[in-house]
Amino acid sequence: MSEQNTVEVETAHGRVSGLVGEDGARFLGIPYAAAPAGDLLFAAPVPPKRWLGVRAAHSFGATAPKPPLGGRLGEITSDPDVAGEEWLNLNVWTPDPDASGLPVLVWIHGGGFTTGSSAVPSYDGATFARDGLVCVSFNYRLGVYGFGYLPDAPAPANRGLLDQIAALTWVRENIARFGGDPDNVTVAGESAGAMSILALMSRDDGLFHKAIVQSGTAHLGQSPVDATKVLKAVADELGIENTAAALAGADTEKLLGAQNTVSAAVSQSPDAAKYGPSTMASCGLSFMPVVDGDVLPRRPIDAIADGAGSNIPVLMGTTTEEFRLFIVTTILVGWNIPALYDKHLKAYSVPEGSWSEYKKGDTNAYPRDAAVGVACALLSDRMFRLPTYRVAEARTAAAPTHLYEFGWRSPVTPNELGVKIGACHSVDLPFAWDTLALPDSKKLTGPNPPQALATALHQAWADFAKTGNVSWAAYNTTKRPVMTYAHNSATTNHVVEDPRKSEREWWDDHPATS
Repeated sequence: MSEQNTVEVETAHGRVSGLVGEDGARFLGIPYAAAPAGDLLFAAPVPPKRWLGVRAAHSFGATAPKPPLGGRLGEITSDPDVAGEEWLNLNVWTPDPDASGLPVLVWIHGGGFTTGSSAVPSYDGATFARDGLVCVSFNYRLGVYGFGYLPDAPAPANRGLLDQIAALTWVRENIARFGGDPDNVTVAGESAGAMSILALMSRDDGLFHKAIVQSGTAHLGQSPVDATKVLKAVADELGIENTAAALAGADTEKLLGAQNTVSAAVSQSPDAAKYGPSTMASCGLSFMPVVDGDVLPRRPIDAIADGAGSNIPVLMGTTTEEFRLFIVTTILVGWNIPALYDKHLKAYSVPEGSWSEYKKGDTNAYPRDAAVGVACALLSDRMFRLPTYRVAEARTAAAPTHLYEFGWRSPVTPNELGVKIGACHSVDLPFAWDTLALPDSKKLTGPNPPQALATALHQAWADFAKTGNVSWAAYNTTKRPVMTYAHNSATTNHVVEDPRKSEREWWDDHPATS
């Protein structure tokens, strides 16, 4: 295979040509569903039409419409745009398409259900193909197009989740043609991708066998009433009705602008009365899966607590300072008076007294000496760490759930005050993918991130995708072991039992996430 420039594979919908590299072959931009255009824009995904001849799968396919990442966040993260209507496409990296029985890793990208794509440079599946895995990534509908709640037919709720189900169905039906084992599929995702996995796991469809869940929550799910409020706010910005027909006729750029305005209001000026308590309590996102009673019958945490997905081994992780990404890249970085955060804390159901509890925390490894540090620690736990623990606690009688925490602090300072992003949300991704050398990765990590840390975390993901096992014990409510990846050069990776116990116990006594 190494002597060829291209290699061809016959899929269920037609033949594709991929490019051969050092670590195997890559096939980019393969349609897994028909283009969501015209009458299909707000419809459930349908299979693509079979094509004749050989389709070149040599470059990334179209990305779903999404607003640009502006401001300081846009300076340190990448979100490529690829033009075209065939948004529902996927990519496959394989060590050898003539092989058989290789483990499969399927990546679901994050981006708050409104941004992101499989074309982000850091998500280079060749690093997993190098390790003997078949790696798949895909795009799905975002924002209004994927998650806007439109009760009028033919617009089912959770179209973005239905896209993900269609992509996983394509994997089950086609991945053996690329050397993969359809009976050994691991889904991995971060942020909205992780939340998607927990939503899919709660459905128990049997489309995957292991899960890697990074920086997610199962305490999500808008009510139809609250989801309607959010979409109406977008329609009001546009001066149109919140119906599928009206939104389908709206100019895409104007619609994305209105969506962005509402999303910014939800995250920066949270108002539970205006946008609904379930919008705020879940994760503070404007668009997310809706508990519609059909595609998503229940909140994922409730279904998981009742045994959904109990046969699926799970690897779950968080970063230590998740919420720094959302504070130090915005105007909030200058909020050094605790009272300024009151509206956010109330909207996110943070219990009274939490600020004082977190003010007592460690000020050396993870600064709490100013209001920004306290807010970052408190909201990181509220939105990410404690929801992750709740999933693990709910699964103590299920297949093993292994937990880890990523604590390395990036020195990047995306603000004029010199406040570092630290161990923030998504800083771990170039480590997990082992793509630290890419210029795009260095925008987030700075110039000298520790390669040894990437080697360790990437190996844990690859090992888990192959076997369902990692090198440390599964989580339990007696010792509560959490693998902690080093936060500085003087600390090696090690297991910590019940990290920051007093703060975990605070939430046990004040259960905003349960």
